[in-house]
Amino acid sequence: MGILERLGMKPKTSSHLLEVNAAGQSFNGLNDPAFYEYVRNGLVTGTVSASDALKNTAVLRSVSLISGVIGRIPSPIKQVSADGRIIEAVNNPLYRVFMHRPNAWQDANQFKKLMQLWLLVHGNAYAQVVRVGERVVALNPIHPNKVVVSQNNDFSLKYRVTLPGGSYREYTSRDILHLRGDSEDGISGVSPVKLAADVINSKVEAAKAANRVFTQGMMVGGNLAHPNKLSPEARANLIASMERRHSGSENAGKWIVTEEGMVAKPFASTAVDAQLVEFQASLVEEIGRVFGVPRPLLGVDDTSWGSGIEQLAILFVRFSLAPWFDVWEQAVKVALIPERDWGSVMLDFDERELLRGTIKEQFEAYAKAAGSGGHHPWMEPNEIRREQNLGDHPDGFGLVPAGQAAPVSQGATL
Repeated sequence: MGILERLGMKPKTSSHLLEVNAAGQSFNGLNDPAFYEYVRNGLVTGTVSASDALKNTAVLRSVSLISGVIGRIPSPIKQVSADGRIIEAVNNPLYRVFMHRPNAWQDANQFKKLMQLWLLVHGNAYAQVVRVGERVVALNPIHPNKVVVSQNNDFSLKYRVTLPGGSYREYTSRDILHLRGDSEDGISGVSPVKLAADVINSKVEAAKAANRVFTQGMMVGGNLAHPNKLSPEARANLIASMERRHSGSENAGKWIVTEEGMVAKPFASTAVDAQLVEFQASLVEEIGRVFGVPRPLLGVDDTSWGSGIEQLAILFVRFSLAPWFDVWEQAVKVALIPERDWGSVMLDFDERELLRGTIKEQFEAYAKAAGSGGHHPWMEPNEIRREQNLGDHPDGFGLVPAGQAAPVSQGATL
């Protein structure tokens, strides 16, 4: 059912007018002030499906942006070494799962991106935990629509999962990785799409209304003035001719040929036209607010892309992405890491990849870290080389005191 039917409207077959049966009201296309007011105030609230929500470009951009970043950012399993350093736990079975192959048909990027998309759209994301003994060897994603979560009398959770063949199986929380968004009961997350159903539905239905008018209606941009009174037959012939030649978006801009002294008078653009554009932009901003995506990243801001955008990117990482990092890290700790290792083993989303400056800024920071300019050194040369994916150098160990040159082997340079 399209926007017109849901609003109680239907296009008349013999006219370009949009008719509202329930209200007894008609509209002359999108630039009719009455149509704008009806869309703004007359939409019926309700729900919107995940598939319909993702057809909206603002929702799609918000979801694909966040899930895409979650998918591509490195998220290794790390551990605390004997000397107190935090290093990558390459020998931990979870390292392979989160950095390389979580299951038989997905790589790490695809798995994390899909789980985050479900989390954003449905409020929950689930994966079956496959173990060999105590070792986690795979995580198989399960669509949220196939999972029902309930609480036992001892407050533990159980997961009823519908299997591909139609039967179902119950799992304990030990066997399910559950990523949970904002929740009203602490058991299941609430879908942001459902929470923002009204604004998303308004944007989806407004887009459908525009498409319906553009493809089936006439873009009324003026009127034809005849010096004499037209007969009913002449009027009908004129209307039919205009509809054949000028209805539909493919005929927009065609010239009108007048006869018998008729004059074509175009309508001037009204404030309502600008208001309709502003209304559509405000819906995009509202959707961005739901998902925590700044306006420039949705392509609706005319702000100059200068130094301010860099600060906006930092804000996006800290306040939009960081909470999702925490959701992943805490869920993995509870479901996949033995309690005895909670203080020494962790999943770590490396947000430094998102906050790196320009090459010039990076090298200036490394120079200061190495002791340049009289600064107290706090990084070894080899630590800097590792940050740039370079191998260790024989003379790159140890801190170089400020003001002193680093020792360099004969015939070699750092």
